[in-house]
Amino acid sequence: MNKHPFQINSTVLGLVTQIHEFLGELKSLSVKKPSVKLRKENKIKTVHHSLAIEGNSLSEDQVTAILENKRVLGPFLQITEVKNALIVYEMIQEFNPLLEKDLLKAHRLLMQDLVKVSGQYRKGQVGIFKGSKVSFVAPPAKQVSGLMENLFAFLKDKSTPWIIKACVFHYELEFIHPFEDGNGRMGRLWQQLILMKQSPVFEYISTESLIHKKQKEYYAVLEKSDKAGDSTLFIEFSLKIILESLKNFKNQQIFKKPNSSERIQFALDHFKDQTFTRKQYLSLFPDMSTATASRDLAMAVKEKLIKKAGDKTLATYHKI
Repeated sequence: MNKHPFQINSTVLGLVTQIHEFLGELKSLSVKKPSVKLRKENKIKTVHHSLAIEGNSLSEDQVTAILENKRVLGPFLQITEVKNALIVYEMIQEFNPLLEKDLLKAHRLLMQDLVKVSGQYRKGQVGIFKGSKVSFVAPPAKQVSGLMENLFAFLKDKSTPWIIKACVFHYELEFIHPFEDGNGRMGRLWQQLILMKQSPVFEYISTESLIHKKQKEYYAVLEKSDKAGDSTLFIEFSLKIILESLKNFKNQQIFKKPNSSERIQFALDHFKDQTFTRKQYLSLFPDMSTATASRDLAMAVKEKLIKKAGDKTLATYHKI
């Protein structure tokens, strides 16, 4: 029996392919390195929207003021939520997504002064209510430790694409509900962390802002996945959010066309020790002409970055 039930169907496969193509496209462009200001703005946006999903009413301007140590009027607990989240997102690069102890540390920092016990798995039963009715009952507390251990083992399984594992982890943490409180924000945080460790571009992307906009759909998909006993629907939803976030990022950023040296370096990083042709080199840069590709490769041969074998259309190239 699959301990992590989901299907890599045509929709999932198509979205994963589009995301990887988009990441490749972003990598092949020379991205103007995001400024400290942009990183700060993204952190504020991420914290604001992730907490807004949980009912925090503070505005983006108030989150900014808290970050800048300015006095903010608002509910004490909501201000504490923001302060804690800003601390965690500031040090997000220090967490290892494969380590359970880091998850517990992040929860302790995120939920300190908000719950009686933070940084530890729950000891009692929890559920989610819709009005006066229970809509979801989490697994018994005695099962939590084993389920989380299994979930972290799944992250180390190389047979599943990392981007799908990020979505599955997000869903299953929500399903297991290992903490008394803070499960939603921890699920989103850890998905973001997994994505960031695989591609640095995710440091400048806030998927939380789109989830907030589609909050009803987010919870509806979680509920449908719970009832189905399968996370496929949630994976599809998450992948669509990731893809849309990447598209928004590209539209908002400033790109410059890479020069010949940058194109060659990108190709060498891409092909590594593999032999490649001019046609394969061209495929990395869809807007480049054949003549430009030939000039690039001739320059690289002259500078002894690559070695050429064969001639004309049959020529192959290899890193020296």
